[in-house]
Amino acid sequence: MKLLYNKSSITIQLFIALMFTILYSCSNDNELDIQQNFPFELQVMPVPKELIKGQTVEIRFTIISTGNFKNTTYKLRYFQFDGEGSLQYYDNSPYQPNDLYELPTKEFRLYYTSTSSVSQAFDVWISDNFGNEKQVSFQFNSRDKE
Repeated sequence: MKLLYNKSSITIQLFIALMFTILYSCSNDNELDIQQNFPFELQVMPVPKELIKGQTVEIRFTIISTGNFKNTTYKLRYFQFDGEGSLQYYDNSPYQPNDLYELPTKEFRLYYTSTSSVSQAFDVWISDNFGNEKQVSFQFNSRDKE
């Protein structure tokens, strides 16, 4: 009988330890740890180095995220600090400098049209709704008409 008592005692102690472990691990955090914030990188296809006044160049962007959260949104803003030109998404109205514009997809094309005969430079910032942001700089030298 003494042997049975020891096995029962050990079983009860193991059961209590297991229950304590389960209860302790559940009491630390009642919510699941779901990652929503995924940093991203920008892939930009090469563009020409020189533009003629009035010429439009296509700039292809791809946002590459380390994960995928359904509710992630991306926005774009730009600022031109040298020369003059306009930047737009497909055939939408040209962007205004420093305004935020929502991007509907992770792959998109912007079109920059030169409106000056001097070199031009501008920066594009892409940000998400979690505070991640990437900057890409573009510079075009002026070229005389051929």
